[in-house]
Amino acid sequence: MGETLPQREFHRPKFKLPVEPEFLELRKEVEEVVKKFSSSRRKIIWFKILLFPSLYFATYALLLLKGQDPLIFFISYIFLGFFLLLNFLNLVHDAVHGVTFKNHGKLNQGFLYFFDLLGANSYIWKVRHLRLHHAFPNIMGWDSDLEQSPLVRIFPQTPVKKIQRYQHIYLPFLYPLYLFNWLMVRDFRDFFGKERTVHKVTMIPKKEYYKLFFFKILFFTYILVIPKVVLEFSWGMIIVGFMLFMFTASITSLIVLLSPHASIESDFPELDESGNIPHTWFMHQLVCTNDVSSDNLFTRFFMANFNYHIAHHLFPYIHHVYYPEVSHIIEDFSARHSLPYRKESLKRSLLNHFALLKQNSRQENIFEETM
Repeated sequence: MGETLPQREFHRPKFKLPVEPEFLELRKEVEEVVKKFSSSRRKIIWFKILLFPSLYFATYALLLLKGQDPLIFFISYIFLGFFLLLNFLNLVHDAVHGVTFKNHGKLNQGFLYFFDLLGANSYIWKVRHLRLHHAFPNIMGWDSDLEQSPLVRIFPQTPVKKIQRYQHIYLPFLYPLYLFNWLMVRDFRDFFGKERTVHKVTMIPKKEYYKLFFFKILFFTYILVIPKVVLEFSWGMIIVGFMLFMFTASITSLIVLLSPHASIESDFPELDESGNIPHTWFMHQLVCTNDVSSDNLFTRFFMANFNYHIAHHLFPYIHHVYYPEVSHIIEDFSARHSLPYRKESLKRSLLNHFALLKQNSRQENIFEETM
């Protein structure tokens, strides 16, 4: 993953110690239920490994073979965007945590190249996701998943820029461009902007710069150029299809990404002058994360149990197919031990996100008393 920067160049945030003994008790209960369902759930995992990439490539083949029909052309781009998200949620995300292929680190690592094929950069995302977001969720200056463009103020500790006073008004119109910003702006900023958070924890190897450009060119070649050549549509038609692809992937991605952390009910703990976090690691995950109450076949099979996000942060080494049972254990355990477990409806969690945007459009800090 690259060479870690010398410790003297920055101060990593530090959690309170020790971790509560209750967490060890909870972990034991969780591992027992995973062991119980392991055999049957592995079949589901393998089915997903075969299904979701096949759906993406089959849709692309449909685009090229039958895309002369404008209806099929546009529908194909829409479903490509949707299947991009399904592959990310069900396969790539677990692969970065080393659990898509059980006990096969090289297969998990190799599968991350599929993410590059989908347009993102797997190297920089792995750094952002594992070494920053999972390590320090909701910590300003460290959680890169919440470190977006200057148009967005998520952390209540940061000064308000003039334009951010209207973020709750204009962001709903910009969110459909989320994935485009990720692919064409954010990846490049993280590679070349030395002030970016990722450079606190890694020095990017030279080969990764070559890989960045190779896969970006490959992605835009097969998603734009090849359909243009094969179908002989105008560039305007191709761009409209591409934007449908981006909008679909962006909107469905944001439903998953906005609901668990960026909420007015979540904590955004402030570090003291020595870099200390005011919670233990276990308590920090609970006060910074919430579950979503939706639970049905669609969220379980297609959306990779995204709604059980606390289970993922407490036990990232466990595959998402176990999250429903694991989350029931966490909820019951939290009730018995008076822990701050939170579960909200999807509607409420999204409303809480926009309430956070509106609150943070002003300098007043409602979190000040809890810091």
